[in-house]
Amino acid sequence: MIDWKSVEAADYAVPTDRPMDDLVRELSRALADPDPLVRDGEPYGVLATWIARGTIGAARRLELGDEMAARFTDPRVEARTFAPLVLDMLVTAGDFKPGWVDAFERWYPAERDLRGHDETLGWLHAVAHGADLLAGFGLHPEVAPARMLDLAAARLIASTDHVYDQLEDDRLARAIARVLTRTDLSERDAVGWLDPIADRFGADRIGTPVPAHISNCLRTLRLLYILADRGVRPTSELPAEPLHHRQAVKSGIATVLDRIVRR
Repeated sequence: MIDWKSVEAADYAVPTDRPMDDLVRELSRALADPDPLVRDGEPYGVLATWIARGTIGAARRLELGDEMAARFTDPRVEARTFAPLVLDMLVTAGDFKPGWVDAFERWYPAERDLRGHDETLGWLHAVAHGADLLAGFGLHPEVAPARMLDLAAARLIASTDHVYDQLEDDRLARAIARVLTRTDLSERDAVGWLDPIADRFGADRIGTPVPAHISNCLRTLRLLYILADRGVRPTSELPAEPLHHRQAVKSGIATVLDRIVRR
């Protein structure tokens, strides 16, 4: 393997003794490695920097995106859950294929392994990593924002026994809020994605203990209400942006929360 630590120390200069295709191929493999020190270490930083700087050619970036989209069906959870991080790098850099959205849409609500962290595999973070990509797609002009809002709802109502324990609810709420800053979003679409949540969780009485998926949903919506009230920062350095139709969104969230907790 390339000494990626040395590449990082050299301000991410491209090694001259290997073709770029080989380097990208090795980075791609590293981002699915079961060793968290490989998967989440220097290769991650090198790939992110090379994509952001345009060091990797456009055609090879699109091929890399196709590899990540195919990885959503990989039998290894660490491969599946790091794929959205790479796709988000590519989308942020301006690369896009409609097929990437389709693959993500099939995977995100269907993923069953929602552990944030594993002692052996390290960070997995399917919900959080997927949320980052959901925001990236949701802000892309070629993706209808309502499509990503519906996808967020599908993730929230999917049954699971795992209670979010690594701020996954915060990451998902923030992603939804960022999609809701789209000014081309109709008021109906800004609140309509909440209907399946109300229908799914508003009919029967909540037992004790509260089911994991309902707890996850409630905590996500509570933070989303705060973000709707105060706005959401694209990054920590930038000022908060207002959510489009914020009053309607706040009212819709409050109605759903009241319906769930009072049932």
